[in-house]
Amino acid sequence: MNIPNKITLSRIFLIPVFILLLSISLDWGEWSIGEETLPVVDFVAALLFIIAAGTDWVDGYYARKYNLVTNLGKFLDPMADKLLVASAFILLIEMGMAPAWIVIIIISREFAVTGLRLIAAGEGIVLAAGKMGKWKTTFQLVAIATLLLHNFPFSYLGFPFASLMLYIALVLTVVSGVDYFVKNWHVMKGSK
Repeated sequence: MNIPNKITLSRIFLIPVFILLLSISLDWGEWSIGEETLPVVDFVAALLFIIAAGTDWVDGYYARKYNLVTNLGKFLDPMADKLLVASAFILLIEMGMAPAWIVIIIISREFAVTGLRLIAAGEGIVLAAGKMGKWKTTFQLVAIATLLLHNFPFSYLGFPFASLMLYIALVLTVVSGVDYFVKNWHVMKGSK
């Protein structure tokens, strides 16, 4: 197993730790942020999420730079991304920080695109992620991190940055999903 795939596996192994941090009632205290408070456990979970999300860039960069792209990596990397993002969004619902309807749309889009990629793979076609999909992922990651941080440091300014990022991520999720299906509709038409 090459280094990029090991980095991807480390992201997968961080997901249960991230989930446990936010699922178990841990009272590590809290910090006051203006009129808001930030539980230390949420801060630690946000840092862990940011580190896990950052490994996606590292493994991709390393794989491309040293020509270490493998079929295992092509399978593990998007799976790790989807597991991390879906886990975080579902936990944010439980914490009362993200509306369920937004998370349902985001996760449904991921299932739909994954389904299209599976159909394409069955036909021997590889469907790469487009630029809009990469923007969607970036805004999703920023939204999750800032929601976990209770909108810090923007809460000092009274600016709802985390919510804004979440709604932009939602719009990009829908638009990029529609764009992906329109551009790759030939796969659906040509499938047996």
